[in-house]
Amino acid sequence: MIVVTGATGQLGRLVIEALLKSVPAAHIVAAVRTPAKAADLAARGVQVRRADYTDAASLQDASKVLLISSNAIGERLPQHRAVIDAAKRAGVQLLAYTSVLRADTSTLGLAGEHKQTEQLIEESGLPAVILRNGWYTENYAAGVPGALANGAIYGSAGQGRIASAARRDYAEAAAAALTGEGHVGKTYELAGDGAYTLAEFAAEVSRQSGKTVVYRDVPEADYKAALLGFGLPAELAGLLADSDAQAAKGALFDDGRQLSALIGRPTTAWALTVGEALKQA
Repeated sequence: MIVVTGATGQLGRLVIEALLKSVPAAHIVAAVRTPAKAADLAARGVQVRRADYTDAASLQDASKVLLISSNAIGERLPQHRAVIDAAKRAGVQLLAYTSVLRADTSTLGLAGEHKQTEQLIEESGLPAVILRNGWYTENYAAGVPGALANGAIYGSAGQGRIASAARRDYAEAAAAALTGEGHVGKTYELAGDGAYTLAEFAAEVSRQSGKTVVYRDVPEADYKAALLGFGLPAELAGLLADSDAQAAKGALFDDGRQLSALIGRPTTAWALTVGEALKQA
């Protein structure tokens, strides 16, 4: 039995889709806060259980668990601890955790809780695999409609190169770790095969859309202020601005190609994700 936490989230749904390619639906558990949101998964035979990060009773008969990191920034650690403790009580054979690229040395502000969670997993003694996910290309592609409207992409990443991959690539990596052999004790640094600067990203948006879009690099504080102006919560705006600033220093770049090796194919070209965003713009 494979349990996926946060199964109705953007990554969780893709992980379940990937698992369904090789695992019987009845052997997959979607652990969700609101079961009604997973009615489509239940209709396909996936077991849907009500659970959250503070009540991990759904793990009782699990053999493998994917702990998708909580989106409650600043509150992740106690939530992750609850799942880890429950997994230990359940005697799971494998705990997989979605961390962040180079969590142990990263300068990203969001890396702290990931590093602490990795430490909790190590201290638990559970058989585990750490999936250190790099940036999702969708993080930037989501801003394509606004870029078209404003003629610009704003950020603080300077000339930093970003080795992102599509969310579905990371989902397939999680499924591979849960269903394959030899992953216990491994830590994978996962990132896209290709990389780009935000200026190159803007140029690709221009090329595919036929509209002029430029990249405007601004100080981190100004970028945070702009994000706040768009209505983002202060903590999220700060983390996004920090992530851009750290990207300028190389925090989102990796050329080890461990992601493509794990999924057995090249990662999705970032230009393809730009194209998908433009179709929806």
